[in-house]
Amino acid sequence: MLLNIFTYSSEHFTFRCTNFGLYLFIFSILSNFLILCVKGNENEMKTNDIVNDHLEKGKKLLATGQLSDALSHFHSAIDVDPRNYLAYFRRATVYLAMGKSKSALPDLSKVIELKPDFIAARMQRGNVLLKQGDFDEAKIDFQNVLKLDSSNSEAHHQLDLTVQMNEKVQQAENLYKNNDFTKTIELLSDVIEHCPWAIKLRELRANSYLTLGDTLKAVNDLKATSKLIPDNTQAFLKISQLLYLMGDADDSLINIRECLKLDPDHKECHIHYIKVKKLAKQLEIIRDAISQSNWNECIEKARQILKLSSDSSSSIFVYRAQSSLCTCMSRGKYSAIETIQQCTEVLDTYHTSDAEVLISRAEAYILNENYEAALADFQHAHETEDSNRVHDGIKRVEKLIKQLKKRDYYKILGVRRTANKAEILRAYRKLAVKWHPDKYEGDDKKKAEKVFIDIAAAKEVLTDQEKRARFDAGEDPLDAEEQAQHHNPFHGFSPFGSGNGQGFSFRFHFN
Repeated sequence: MLLNIFTYSSEHFTFRCTNFGLYLFIFSILSNFLILCVKGNENEMKTNDIVNDHLEKGKKLLATGQLSDALSHFHSAIDVDPRNYLAYFRRATVYLAMGKSKSALPDLSKVIELKPDFIAARMQRGNVLLKQGDFDEAKIDFQNVLKLDSSNSEAHHQLDLTVQMNEKVQQAENLYKNNDFTKTIELLSDVIEHCPWAIKLRELRANSYLTLGDTLKAVNDLKATSKLIPDNTQAFLKISQLLYLMGDADDSLINIRECLKLDPDHKECHIHYIKVKKLAKQLEIIRDAISQSNWNECIEKARQILKLSSDSSSSIFVYRAQSSLCTCMSRGKYSAIETIQQCTEVLDTYHTSDAEVLISRAEAYILNENYEAALADFQHAHETEDSNRVHDGIKRVEKLIKQLKKRDYYKILGVRRTANKAEILRAYRKLAVKWHPDKYEGDDKKKAEKVFIDIAAAKEVLTDQEKRARFDAGEDPLDAEEQAQHHNPFHGFSPFGSGNGQGFSFRFHFN
């Protein structure tokens, strides 16, 4: 009996101990769970605080236009909480403000994934897709907005606009196939106004412009596509080639360098780069040479360009080189006949009325003493350029024509208009020996005196820089009547001294 009681008590005690251990185990689990919940809530609160802090700071920076700093905060918010739809939406807003529509689109899609009823995100994505010319997807977004809010007037308007733009694009594509490029451009221009990021539409319009010969507008469209497509080497190559055809070597070089930045091993870009770089350098040297009046350098580099630019795409640079030769030969006082031939070749070959070339040839005609031809060129230049240099040129030639009836100091000494001071003095000395009244061996002393006076006058004028410049401009600085008309008192001239009423007193000087 006692044994039975003892056995029962032992079993009952064992059972109760076992239950107590179980209770302790369960209590321990519940305690840990409660602790974890509390810690989880605390961590969640901390996470929310961090995210909200980034969102608030980013919002303020966005409002003040500090886009890069705002973007950094929205990046951080997403890193802390990758499921915060508001962080994605605000980051998309910054991307759009920065002109990065391609980066904004995935963020807007993520917002809609996290919060399908967020109307603002759907409208924003629909607008981006519309601007990119993705009419089918844009249409779906606007229709979904109307399912959520049938009275949304903006969604109704954008949906109608999407349908209209889609129809116009289809019309434009048909017109392009039928070679009606003017109408194609007209329709595409209306669409692109609403869809500025539509790459295919800009490329289609660029091709239409090229077909009509409007290269500059085609380049502008292609430049837009180069910014819209990452690593668009082909766009930069084509832009550079078109600019080269237009004769813009500097801008062509800038764009071909962009191609090589994206792909240093791009074969076509590298070949074109070498050609444009050499040409741009020569053109720069020519510009500098002209600005520094270094006519020999100008002529040398112009001739080098003619050697470099043998292909048909370089025709405009050949024209520029030929024109530069004409200009620099004229300004450098090279052979008048050779300069006239060079300038005439440019005018006749290219059927141009380039004022610069006409003026350069006019100056060469003056050197060749063909004043009527010079006047005709200045008058022709005046038809395309109404400038002081043209007006002054006309007046100068008209004076030179009148001057033909008066003394021509160059002819008196028998020197060219380009003769330097040493050549003038040599000619003067030679003639002075022959015609000096004291040395003259002929019978007509009066003729000798008159000729010698003219010789001495020519020497005075042509060896004086200021007087020679006035004479070259068509004015005789020793003509008393002419000087009076210019309000310049005439001081008289005597190659033989004062005379003082006692006749001529000759002194023979070689200076």
